[in-house]
Amino acid sequence: MSVVALENGRRQFDYWATVYKRTWKGSLVSSFLLPLLYLAAMGIGLGSFVDANGTGALGGVSYLQYIAPGLLAATALQIAVGESTYPVMGGIKWQKFYFSMIATPLRPADVMYGQLAFIAFRVFTTCAVFLVVIAAFGGLASPWGLLGLPVALLVGMATSAPVCAVATRLDNDSGFAMIYRFGVVPAFLFSGAFFPVSQLPNWIEWLAYLSPLWHAVELSRDLSLNTVELLPALGNLAYLAAWFAVGTWFAVRGLTRRLIS
Repeated sequence: MSVVALENGRRQFDYWATVYKRTWKGSLVSSFLLPLLYLAAMGIGLGSFVDANGTGALGGVSYLQYIAPGLLAATALQIAVGESTYPVMGGIKWQKFYFSMIATPLRPADVMYGQLAFIAFRVFTTCAVFLVVIAAFGGLASPWGLLGLPVALLVGMATSAPVCAVATRLDNDSGFAMIYRFGVVPAFLFSGAFFPVSQLPNWIEWLAYLSPLWHAVELSRDLSLNTVELLPALGNLAYLAAWFAVGTWFAVRGLTRRLIS
């Protein structure tokens, strides 16, 4: 890595570390409390009724152990989208701190890479805490479930990069409501986190397979239940990596166009 790249990374780290040090308290509810409430309500509350009727349909595991890996992946997606919408538009339209950044030796690409790195930090730290809570509640069926953390990070980045790309192309924040309404909410409900998508009508089932979240849920759950098969796992990883790579390319192009023009 070149000296210039290291210096650019240091500049970005200093900015985002300062921002997070001043704002982290405001993210406690959405980042930690809400996922915990979902885990308690669905995994323990509803799960007690599901388990009382037998766990054969879930492969012999408790409902908590079935949904916990999916909730971990879904939490990563929600954090990633939240950090990729208004913060990105704010850097362009409201606070305009992106323009201050490119007044330094930073390029628009460096700015976007720094934004994505900060999102990765937010996703990783939030999911790490949530994974500890899941383990404490007995939501991991095997130690392999700990590998759900890098899977959560990957789906977070696979989601954040395309959303950043969209945010760089919007003129106002009205489009974010569409992202949540037709992207985040359906993905959360129909990703297989709470029930197998094979129970859905065929056309909805195939739509679920297109979602990055479904691939993350499947891989995270297989790791936790120690039922991983190599080829499907590699396919899931490749699909998530492709979303991240393509989304990053479009995000860099979009930000460059907005800042330079």
